[in-house]
Amino acid sequence: MLKSIFEEEILHEAKEKLQETMERKLIYSHLSETLDYVDVHTQGRKLDNYLQLVREAKSKISIPIIASINCVSDTQWTEFATDIENAGADALELNISMNPLDVKNQKKEFTVIKIIKKILKATKIPVAVKISDRYSNLSGTITELGASGISGLVLFNRFFSPDIDIYNFSLVQGRMHSCDSEYIRPLRWIALMSDKVECSLAASSGIHDGNTVVKMLLAGADVVQIVSTLYLNGKDYIIQLLSDIEKWMLEKGIFSISQFKGMASYKKSGDPFLYERVQFMKYFGRIGR
Repeated sequence: MLKSIFEEEILHEAKEKLQETMERKLIYSHLSETLDYVDVHTQGRKLDNYLQLVREAKSKISIPIIASINCVSDTQWTEFATDIENAGADALELNISMNPLDVKNQKKEFTVIKIIKKILKATKIPVAVKISDRYSNLSGTITELGASGISGLVLFNRFFSPDIDIYNFSLVQGRMHSCDSEYIRPLRWIALMSDKVECSLAASSGIHDGNTVVKMLLAGADVVQIVSTLYLNGKDYIIQLLSDIEKWMLEKGIFSISQFKGMASYKKSGDPFLYERVQFMKYFGRIGR
């Protein structure tokens, strides 16, 4: 998985192409307009650099290359998916984030579907969609998106969360990396939905060690994404993760992931109600004691 390029950068590229089409020779009489052009040109270079990153990764790495776009709308940027495919990407992840303050958009799920349809029309490579957990009908949204023709859903993306400096009365950057307790929410929804969707499910957020990877696979995940733990521990930590998973499997007499994947999912759990409200009742209503 490569780093994301943002919709805003792609829109700058689209704007530049439109300007080139309308005007073969650009003449500016004001400094501000010149600076605007420089800004657009700089953003265009970022897109060229991203495509070059895809090409270089494809030429040097033997595993599949997955490009990523962070987006919020279905505007003309969607045509860029074709460029990513032509650059050699084996798949594309759409990291879709809906603005929670956009009260006019009451059908955010519809916007996501529109994005998906345009991307699937523009490219033939597999497309995965990474969503947040902030939908009023999350189970319905996951089911609907799973049937939209995409190859996978990633549960869930993380938002930038600012913090407040109480001494300087200002906003500051919050925690950049996930913490190892954040896996609980994707774990629950992977377990609940793994047998109810028509596409693959990937677990993301808070997966910091081999034991948590095993938990996600037991819940029914087909894929597990790890990022923060590699920033915190270095890329060689992957070796430790794989070693821990292999050690657990050998201790259990398991020799392939297919033997245990989904064994603790909602459908296969001995007590599936545990994934619903009973845990709240148990700890706060003293049920089961």
